[in-house]
Amino acid sequence: MRFRLKPVALTLLYLFSHSVMAESSRASETVAPEEPVFLEADNLTGDKQNQVVATGNAILLKADQTVTADRLLYDQETADLEGSGSVVVAQKGSTLSGPHLKLNMDTHAGYMELPVFFLKENDGRGSGDILHIQDQQHYSLDNASYTTCPADQQDWLLKMNSLEIDRDEQIGIAHHAWVEFMNVPILYSPWMDFPLNDQRKSGFLSPVIGSTSKGGSELTLPYYWNIAPNYDATLAPRFMTKRGLMLNSQFRYLQLDSKGEVNIDVLPGDVLTNSNRARFGLKHSEVLGGGFSGQINFNRVSDNAYYRDLSSLINTTSQVNLLQDASLTYAAGWWNSTARVQRYQTLQDPLAPIGVPYARLPQLTLTGSRKYDAATIALSAEYVSFSHPTALNGERMVIAPSVSYPLLSSPAYYITPKFTLHATEYAMGVNNLTQLQNATRTLPLLSVDSGMVFERDLNLFGRDYLNTLEPRAYYVYVPYLNQNSLPVYDSAQAPFSFVQMFTENRFFGNDRVGDANQVTLAVTSRFLGQDNGAEYLKLTVGERFSFATPQVNLVAPTTTTNKSDILLAASGRASSTWSFDSELQYSPSVANIQHYNLMTHYRPEAGKVLNLGYRFVSDTVGTLIPGVATATGSTTINGVIYPTVGGVPYTTIGGNNYSVAAPLLRQINVSGQWPLSRNWHAVGQWNYSFPDKRLLNGVAGLEYEQSCWMLRLVVQSFTVGTQQANTSIFVQLELNDLVKIGSDPLTLLKQSVPGYKKLNDKPN
Repeated sequence: MRFRLKPVALTLLYLFSHSVMAESSRASETVAPEEPVFLEADNLTGDKQNQVVATGNAILLKADQTVTADRLLYDQETADLEGSGSVVVAQKGSTLSGPHLKLNMDTHAGYMELPVFFLKENDGRGSGDILHIQDQQHYSLDNASYTTCPADQQDWLLKMNSLEIDRDEQIGIAHHAWVEFMNVPILYSPWMDFPLNDQRKSGFLSPVIGSTSKGGSELTLPYYWNIAPNYDATLAPRFMTKRGLMLNSQFRYLQLDSKGEVNIDVLPGDVLTNSNRARFGLKHSEVLGGGFSGQINFNRVSDNAYYRDLSSLINTTSQVNLLQDASLTYAAGWWNSTARVQRYQTLQDPLAPIGVPYARLPQLTLTGSRKYDAATIALSAEYVSFSHPTALNGERMVIAPSVSYPLLSSPAYYITPKFTLHATEYAMGVNNLTQLQNATRTLPLLSVDSGMVFERDLNLFGRDYLNTLEPRAYYVYVPYLNQNSLPVYDSAQAPFSFVQMFTENRFFGNDRVGDANQVTLAVTSRFLGQDNGAEYLKLTVGERFSFATPQVNLVAPTTTTNKSDILLAASGRASSTWSFDSELQYSPSVANIQHYNLMTHYRPEAGKVLNLGYRFVSDTVGTLIPGVATATGSTTINGVIYPTVGGVPYTTIGGNNYSVAAPLLRQINVSGQWPLSRNWHAVGQWNYSFPDKRLLNGVAGLEYEQSCWMLRLVVQSFTVGTQQANTSIFVQLELNDLVKIGSDPLTLLKQSVPGYKKLNDKPN
């Protein structure tokens, strides 16, 4: 029987071929029905052997699989299908095409000659001599090629003797494979696999090739081991021409109640230093149950110059104090407590030695807060045993209960007084060269925080805004108590800022409680979009007024006036592409700007960003109080590392007298990412110190983008010590969804350029 109508659906053939199922349905055993087969074409021919021949735009459909061809021959009894002439097999967005196909529609096994395939998972495509179909999810090809480039472009190809595609595991496995870039072989492997999506899998990662002035030319060959869904490890042998072979390793784990990572790096027999060098890092956190949890953060390196010599990133080379900390926390709803032991490994620069921080062996804290009607009653308590090899050791106990009660509380206005009783007790230990006596200190702290919010509708330049005016007054009273005989373990004078203006104590830590009889006045105005609530502009000004001159200081005041410096801040969005953030500190007493900073951002679209920042700090800072200062840490100013007293940099003048050594700071920071042409993009950062007349950190790079690959060329130079600099070169070729070859600069670029966009990222 011959049909010439288009289209014609042969559902009757399906019903006839499966008529036996109707009889078997009467039996006691239930048989699952098979998927129906639909066939349409310009011409359909059937015969008594239950074979159907479809010619002219033939289409066969079964479940989620579609087969089209110029001619299809389908056997209803065996479910064998043979297609010829422009055969296309489509399933869930992926396709197989070729001139000839044999396929069983029940088992989905068969083969295709001269296949061309497309994978929806990663837009990958390829071809081969013959395609072996094991089932709908597993294929293999002989003499195959593969790429993620679009159909009209073949900038790179992965060629191989055989290719296995496993869509269950979402991986491709190549045997005797080589990568051709611009028709030039650049990489060979007897075996390699690659992902069809973003899931983790075991295997060699792309080699990292680079160069640094400290280590010379480098080659790293990482191997990633996907041990389990919640365990993985990375082993990365790193060869440096100037130093030798280093083994970097990382193990990560994630369980229901715990997570962490272990890092072990070993460089046996450094050629330049003739020593063994190593790093160990452990981070672990765990929920123990019953309200208990624990954390460990332990870091140690073999020598002081480890990071300066072996790291290529500025955020690691600048590390000077490595944390070694373990804590146990108990949370009980309205209160919690922590027991901690903490110390540091201090990495010294011989040209700029720094003070060693105190160790806390141990530290016990207790905090809690509960509401009773409208009042809030809180408690903060701490016990610390401070340990130091040369400085004064001792123990400190602090108990500070407080109560606050809102007299007025509404969105438009509020008045909240707060009373705190700060009690401290010291027990002096070893290295007490000045024979300080055990001491106690008890001080009341009274504060009143108040403010109002006014709102109005405003139209500016044709746009509707909600404009607010938010005045705030904050009063603090703390009586004076001479504290010069008390040690300074972990405290520092807090930098003057908007945050510090609205706190009860002008010191970090508990070794000093500043006397105060002062009020802080500030006002903020915001311009909010009526249509979207976005903050387009925020303006703030504030000043502190003291009714009595403060007498407790770690840094001697530069003026005796009872008025503080004036702080001004402005931030906002000038348009959808321009934003800015700025702050200025002005001293009326000396008619001088103490510091200001300005940062602007221009981001018209993804991949286009320009950042400009300028920072100025006056050299008028002050003098440390004689006889009570001890080096407790370090800081970096203009790339120079200075020892600190409670966070304040100093140099020794003589005896126990110290002066602040913060030089005039004027820095400019320019960074950006911008297209130079259709394919070329420039990226970089320039951080320059004018007083030092030197570059603190410089990054310059070019990125070349094509539809299926990226080339990145980046150079970085940065200061790693008082008279040391490091230069790194990054060259990376990324073949999309296959491999990255060379040294990876992406971490550096994201840190150096706020708003940096990886150009070949797929849209979410």
